[in-house]
Amino acid sequence: MLVDTHCHLADPAYDADRTEVVARARAAGVGHMIVVGESPETADRALRLAAGDPHLSATAGVHPHVASSWTAETAVWLAQRLADPRVVAAGEMGLDYHYDHSPREVQRAVLDHQLSAAAGAGKPAVIHAREADDDVAAALRGHPAARGVLHSFSSGLPLLRAALGLGYYVSFSGMVTFRRWSLDDAIRETPLDRLLVETDAPFLAPVPHRGRRNEPAWVAAVAERVAVVRGLPLAEVISATGANAVRLFGPRLAPMEDRP
Repeated sequence: MLVDTHCHLADPAYDADRTEVVARARAAGVGHMIVVGESPETADRALRLAAGDPHLSATAGVHPHVASSWTAETAVWLAQRLADPRVVAAGEMGLDYHYDHSPREVQRAVLDHQLSAAAGAGKPAVIHAREADDDVAAALRGHPAARGVLHSFSSGLPLLRAALGLGYYVSFSGMVTFRRWSLDDAIRETPLDRLLVETDAPFLAPVPHRGRRNEPAWVAAVAERVAVVRGLPLAEVISATGANAVRLFGPRLAPMEDRP
């Protein structure tokens, strides 16, 4: 089955038609959607959505853009959320040196906190990396008990290889369909049993939907492009990425009939 491993369905962009968006995704063959929480507020909204739909799961974390908001209370909140079975991952967390909305030293400290929390909870970490490859790789190496995924990969091959060497998965988004995309080698180098697909909706709508609000139904376009680059049948990519998602994020993502 298709799994959108990273979408922001709690975003206000979907407030007018969220139910219809989910229905379109289900009709397009998307078996599960992971709703990402990048702050306590959005993570709690994501959790409420997951509580009402078995085809949705949530994550909980603090994005580097808002790392400066981290407090001792945030750490307690995160530990509590990671204990919830509907929360299948910690994050979105990471480093973003492009925008630098939070000081870099604060971003690094908050990433360290969250990697430790993810490892302690036995849940994967969802990693955001933008123009910070060396420091992201160093952070991952500093937490060898953690596991997770480099989401919406667009970084350099050294970070890809470092993460793969540590057991991480790599997820590709609609960027793989863009004209300026130049990282097909990253798609080829990622082992088939570590490869995931996502939309990052409402952002990064794939061709032929560029310029529109993205939505989980369009994760199929990402899988199609990955299949072309890998020279594989689309069905094989869908099967592999779906199985990988269940392996990484847990049995809540399995088809209903296969859940324990």
